[in-house]
Amino acid sequence: MVAMLGKSGIQVEVADTGEEALERAALASFDLVLLDLMLPDMDGHEVLRRLRAAQVETPVMVLSGLTGPQARVKAFHLGGDEFLAKPFDREELLARIHAVVRRCKTMVRPRLSVGPLSIDLESQKVTVNGHDVPLTGREYGILELLALRKGTVLAKEAFMTHLYGGMDEPEIKIIDVFICKLRRKLATAGAEAVIGTIWGRGYVLRDPMMAPDGPLAAPFPAHAA
Repeated sequence: MVAMLGKSGIQVEVADTGEEALERAALASFDLVLLDLMLPDMDGHEVLRRLRAAQVETPVMVLSGLTGPQARVKAFHLGGDEFLAKPFDREELLARIHAVVRRCKTMVRPRLSVGPLSIDLESQKVTVNGHDVPLTGREYGILELLALRKGTVLAKEAFMTHLYGGMDEPEIKIIDVFICKLRRKLATAGAEAVIGTIWGRGYVLRDPMMAPDGPLAAPFPAHAA
C-alpha cells in the first residue's frame, strides 16, 4: 500500500507499532493518519484513544478487516474521521483520503487567538492587540505549530520536522534561538509569556493568565538562549 500511495503522489511515513505511531503523530504535523486496528503491540482503538487524549487533532482514517458495525461505531466514538473495511479498492482508498483531508482542512479555524495574540492561518498574519507583528518565515512556522497544538507541550524535534521536513536540518539548538527571538518580538508588541518552557520537554503556547489548574502565580520562566 505504501508503494501505491507513493505512486499516487502521497508522501508516506510508516510506523510499525502503535507506540511508534503515537510518538510520530505527537512530534510531527501530518495531513492524515491511516490506522490499522491490528497492530503488534496494541489495539488500534487504543492508539486512537490516546491520540485524542493527547489533543492530537490530525484526522484519522481507520483501516480494518472487521466489517461489523461495532468496530465502526467504536472508531467514530473514539474520534476517528473515516472507516474503511478491508479489502478495499485502490481508487476508493485514494478518493476517501483526499475527501477526509479536504473536509478537515475546511474545518480548520482561519484565525487562532491566545490572549492579545491573534494568528490568521490563511494570510499568515500575526497581530497583538490589533497591531501587526513582523515575523520571519521560521518564526511564523514555530508560532503556527504552537497555536495549532495550543496547550500541548512540543519537543524541539517537532519544530525541526515542521520547519525542515528532514531536509538540510541545522543543529537542534537553532529552535532555542528562534523561540528567543519570537518571544522578544511578541513581548515588545504586548504579548508576554504566551510561550512557556517545560524544562526537559519543550515549549507550549497557552493563555498567560491561565494555567491548567487556574491563574498563574508567576509568568513562565524565560529560556536562556
